[in-house]
Amino acid sequence: MSSIPLLSEYKVGKVLGEGTYAKVKEAFHIHTGEPFACKIFNKKLMAGREHMVLNEINILKTVSQGHPNLIGLVDYFESANNLYVIMEIAKGGELFYRICNKGHYYEHDAAQIVRTICDAVAYLHDKGIVHRDLKPENLLFRTEDEDSDLLIADFGLARCLESDSYPLLTTMCGTPGFMSPELLERRGYSKPVDMWAIGVITYFLLSGYTPFDRNTTVEEIQAIINADYAFEPAEYWTHVSETAKNFVRGCLKLRPEERLTAREALAHPWLANVPLKGSQQNLVAANSANNLLPNIRENSRSATDKLRKAVRTMQAASHFAKLSGQDPTALPQVPMPVDEPMPSGL
Repeated sequence: MSSIPLLSEYKVGKVLGEGTYAKVKEAFHIHTGEPFACKIFNKKLMAGREHMVLNEINILKTVSQGHPNLIGLVDYFESANNLYVIMEIAKGGELFYRICNKGHYYEHDAAQIVRTICDAVAYLHDKGIVHRDLKPENLLFRTEDEDSDLLIADFGLARCLESDSYPLLTTMCGTPGFMSPELLERRGYSKPVDMWAIGVITYFLLSGYTPFDRNTTVEEIQAIINADYAFEPAEYWTHVSETAKNFVRGCLKLRPEERLTAREALAHPWLANVPLKGSQQNLVAANSANNLLPNIRENSRSATDKLRKAVRTMQAASHFAKLSGQDPTALPQVPMPVDEPMPSGL
């Protein structure tokens, strides 16, 4: 890793996000003025976990410039106290908030977003990489333009399955509301965990709430483990097609081997003829009566609270382990505290 001083190449600006081990700051190249995102890892706080940063860098090096919908690595540096990772910056904001600011939003818009995500995930899976933390907060727009590319960000939890170190993953990590049953139960998992997360994201994009939301986090865990969900309340699903629901069912299969793969998802009737997000190809005109935005906005009033509640599921997982006779001390072996995920802020 280069030890060239950061300040000789970049001018660091305001904080964009902050997590347990790192801050994300805006950075500008001194000679060109081009803006970037700089993730700064404190070596002292990261002691014993340096492999996490190196893993993220190696994965970003593998996928950078390989797909237009994956955040790109620009550079990385090391100083006596910090590790610096320079990435492209996404100025267009988070997916869900962008949707809520639109004048209208149709099922076909959701399909276009999901197809774009699946296309990028298919590229990752073809490279033997599992993301492990797909969620709305990690789906960002490159610019504020209407036809901006959608980007998958934050590869801090991603792993390369073809590495000898990761023949089969067992670590519980990610954001609990988007975790698959096998991940929560530490049964060993692979690429299908990303497809489960895509199923949750799709459900969320069509309704504004997550499929496994319950009154308590313990109940939520149990619902996830049993794949216990429904397309209810019915009034929120009136204008959603059966084809879209079938796609969600294909992603939220309890048995990982029965889930759609990313390539199969792209061939699914709901997505097969839909252009990627950012494509210049126009979407099919939609009937205004099928505008999903009113329901999305209504449910979004509590969506943030629901997602915050979801990150408390990890603590509930320990309690659930006691009830099921497992060793609860084995459950929270995560690369970073799940109730304070690493900022994507990119």
